Amino acid sequence: MNSNEKLQVSKMPTLYIPHGGGPCFFMEWTMGSPNTWEKMATWFRGLSETLPQKPGAIVVISGHWEEPSFSVYKHEKIPMLYDYYGFPESTYRLQYPASGSAKIASNVEVLLENSGFKVNSEYERGFDHGVFVPLMLMFPDADVPVIPLSLKVGLNPEEHIVAGQALESLRSQGVLILGSGNSYHNLRGMMSGQDKIAASDIFDDWLTAVVEDSNVEQRNQKLIQWSLAPAARSAHPREEHLIPLMVMAGAGGANVGKRIFTDRVMGSTVSAYQFG
Repeated sequence: MNSNEKLQVSKMPTLYIPHGGGPCFFMEWTMGSPNTWEKMATWFRGLSETLPQKPGAIVVISGHWEEPSFSVYKHEKIPMLYDYYGFPESTYRLQYPASGSAKIASNVEVLLENSGFKVNSEYERGFDHGVFVPLMLMFPDADVPVIPLSLKVGLNPEEHIVAGQALESLRSQGVLILGSGNSYHNLRGMMSGQDKIAASDIFDDWLTAVVEDSNVEQRNQKLIQWSLAPAARSAHPREEHLIPLMVMAGAGGANVGKRIFTDRVMGSTVSAYQFG
């Protein structure tokens, strides 16, 4: 290649993924079938191969980080945050030594501020399990810089769609924008009766139809009003695991979404979605 030529950067999609239960992929699972998470783990291991190219960086919005204002991690070194309890001791020694990127974090900050948001810089908080657990399967070499971005307290869906819209330009710079949550997140429902479990199917059908709506403005309006959907509050008694999807839809811009994975886990349906 001529030294004056630049490598072409492909526009990245945005992804909304279910991150499983705690460190579920890195331990013997004793609740129900020992193969409960096998299908999802296999899918995660192959997910990077579906991207147009290896991302130059990953901006991750996890359902496990909320702040009064959007907060972006700006340090180059990121510690681990084992924000789960009751799991085997070995799962508290998992490591994901990916670096951060102060440069891209600053870009994220500027883009959000230009859209009217107050943004805080974070230098201490580590990778929570919504970040490191799926990335250990997707990019096991930890050789892609990772920039964690918080949700905003209040979990206003419209604000998070607007935040995603602010970040859309990063996709053309080879940055993968990743939302980590769960399309169904009623832990009590997963442990109890079938009436609760049926809610995951009802809500998943609604969510998939909305994400795949070719009318993007209509899609976003329905996502803003997600709590009016059938079985919405049965699927999400609290919506912190759903709101990362709003950021992905916003960053998806005019791209129509599609469901790229679905599984039945402990009796409930969980799905993943892609825009672009």
